[in-house]
Amino acid sequence: MLFNSTTFIAEFLPISLIGYYLAGRMSTVAAAAWLCMVSIAFYAYWRWPSSFVLLMCGSIAFNYTCGILLTYAQNSPKWQNLILAFGILCNISLLFYFKYLFHLFGFLHDIDPNLPDFGQVVLPLGISFFTFTQIGYLIDCKQGLAKERGFVNYVLFVTFFPHLIAGPILHHREMMPQFADRKTYRFDPENLAVGATLFIIGLAKKVLIADTISGIADRGFAHPEALLLWGSWATILAYALQLYFDFSGYSDMAIGIARMFGIRFPPNFNSPYKATSIIDFWQRWHMTLTRYLTLYLYTPMAMAMTRRRAAKGLSVSRRATAEFPAFFSLIFLPTLGTMFLAGIWHGAGLNYIIFGLLHAFYLSANHAWRIFGPAAPKLPRPMPIAWGIRAAQTLLTLLCVFVAQDFFRAETTGSALQLLAGLAGLHGIDRSSATIGLHDSATIALLFLAVWVLPNAQELTNAFAPILGKVEAPFRRWMAWQPNMAWGIGFGLIFAISLATISRPTRFLYFQF
Repeated sequence: MLFNSTTFIAEFLPISLIGYYLAGRMSTVAAAAWLCMVSIAFYAYWRWPSSFVLLMCGSIAFNYTCGILLTYAQNSPKWQNLILAFGILCNISLLFYFKYLFHLFGFLHDIDPNLPDFGQVVLPLGISFFTFTQIGYLIDCKQGLAKERGFVNYVLFVTFFPHLIAGPILHHREMMPQFADRKTYRFDPENLAVGATLFIIGLAKKVLIADTISGIADRGFAHPEALLLWGSWATILAYALQLYFDFSGYSDMAIGIARMFGIRFPPNFNSPYKATSIIDFWQRWHMTLTRYLTLYLYTPMAMAMTRRRAAKGLSVSRRATAEFPAFFSLIFLPTLGTMFLAGIWHGAGLNYIIFGLLHAFYLSANHAWRIFGPAAPKLPRPMPIAWGIRAAQTLLTLLCVFVAQDFFRAETTGSALQLLAGLAGLHGIDRSSATIGLHDSATIALLFLAVWVLPNAQELTNAFAPILGKVEAPFRRWMAWQPNMAWGIGFGLIFAISLATISRPTRFLYFQF
């Protein structure tokens, strides 16, 4: 079931909300159990009858059991390490089977046609997200951070349908206190108003913008070898906008739906195309994935490198990273390993590996510039110069992002390289193109202007704490949303237009991961 479908909007969501708050009047357990039930039904709707519901339930039972065992073994680090290793291995094996094993067979068959080709297997929806969520839970159990272990709340933590399919990736310690709070299950008009506003913003981004501009990107990526200079640039810019508004729209809708149920999610998307560096970009794009990778991959790798250097009697101070050997081992290698795995997480294939490695080198270059580059001037620059430098930093960051997104979207590595050749003008520099018209060019320009100038959904609803953590306010007070008649009419019109636009709802791009 898709958030952007009339079935979800007109039937599933209202029934879920009404049942939830009616159950909440009886007990918190009844409300949580109701929410578990509708979340599993939401997942089952995608493919019914299906063994994938049993697969998810089996994964939940297995990881919950491992969490209990980790708790019982808290006084035996050896047993805890064995249980944790076994749990992570089983989770990774499940992910490997569905996401990578059959791609590997196909790759080997391409090399040697005499080897068997087992075809492809249907990828269970959201398997990366509910698997990563539970791996994080096991690590938290081992570290003593997962305190509340009620079974119903654990099932709700994993299956809560706003995040089940495409994130955000949640932490046990930030969700369980909310599930345990009785106020969560009491109807609050503010939660419904703020949540509905965020949902409408996300719905409009998806159906009015992302789905509309997708045609430009699809036409270009279908035949990248035929694109001239502007056609190539329009294609990559259109895809960048499609991906931006599709993922941003999903994140807003997920946060909005959760808020309707009285739950606050962590931020997952914060205007990444305003970033002035690649480090800044990853702190704004898929923020919960960045947090997850940093906490469970980058930091352990960096700590292992640190201990290795310390054992050799080498310096591990921050000043030591200004020397190349220390920079290489303490920053570059952990970054390379983390982003390589991030690329593989998004999918099997050379394109995803290249995507991850590109960002590894981008991030390493960014860190190197901060460490080895010239020091920032002590005196503030004049405003026009400061704006110019910031604009140049943003454009350079976006250029790097667009190149990586080419590999993220292209069907093959050869197609990605063909588009890069077009971007460089190697296919011709004539301004005309058979696939890109003046209307498309104007649409792209206006959308990028909106991305850079307008506040995002969290900033718009800043006064009502839409997410966990601090949110910046809009730079103009009149842009701040208020629960009044004027804003209500405006968003009502946007909602009506969005509903009228829905004919055949399209899947969100991140559903494939």
